[in-house]
Amino acid sequence: MSHRIAPRRVAFDWSRTPLHWIPGEPTATHVINVLHLLLPAGERWFVKVFKEGLPLVRDPELRADVKGFMGQEATHSVQHTHVLDHLAAQRLDTADFTRHVDFLFERLLGERPPLGAPVPAREWLRFRLSVVAAIEQFTVVLGDWVLAAEGLDRAGADAVMLDLLRWHGAEEVEHRAVAFDMYQHCGGTGTARYARRVAGMAVTAPAMLYLWVWGTAYLMRHDPQLAGRARYSLKEHDRAVRKGLLPAWRDLGAAIPRYLRRSYHPSHEGSLSRAVEYLKRSRATEGVA
Repeated sequence: MSHRIAPRRVAFDWSRTPLHWIPGEPTATHVINVLHLLLPAGERWFVKVFKEGLPLVRDPELRADVKGFMGQEATHSVQHTHVLDHLAAQRLDTADFTRHVDFLFERLLGERPPLGAPVPAREWLRFRLSVVAAIEQFTVVLGDWVLAAEGLDRAGADAVMLDLLRWHGAEEVEHRAVAFDMYQHCGGTGTARYARRVAGMAVTAPAMLYLWVWGTAYLMRHDPQLAGRARYSLKEHDRAVRKGLLPAWRDLGAAIPRYLRRSYHPSHEGSLSRAVEYLKRSRATEGVA
């Protein structure tokens, strides 16, 4: 049964959300806050890449899904930008970090290959589509995790932030297959298409790990409430995982070999029924015309 993908109008009130929105858990808070550092630029880039690829899509159903995906990702970018503004209002300025993220997506992964590399335009587009598909493999895993993360509820996580994360996570599960299908449709055929899919993941997985560790360390170091008294540590990270406040490394890592199977399709990732059920009751959509 097909499922229509479309953007939703949402609104979040950040006026009462504390800086450490998981009480007493600065490490877990900032590991998740890295999403707000990466997603505004990253999801704007998703939309740009898909806009470039849209003329290549001949299948009307896929074309409709791609347009819905683009609308959802644009909305995600805007809402996470509002969180950055909220962090800045609490004296946690992220501009020094997000400049590097902007450079990554706008220059290194921009419309033209960096440093004038002699890569044909169609091949460069296909590579970037493979990167989007690889990133989406992780976002669906994270989205499904946060929808079921009862540890965050037990810890008293801020309701507005939790709703943002679960609304976003649910939409990631909802459109879990679109980026993959877009790549498969536009990425050529046979061995070359599979090899490019592998290359996309080979670039994406280590880059995401690096950015996540770097981003968490940045937030911990610049957090005005910590005043330099705490640093990011794997010990604290693992403690938060055991408390159910963060996803386990093994679950994220296991997403990679699944993705690399030749027969793989992301329609089996996550629980679509749970995602759709959450989207029906998310506070973010209440009273929004």
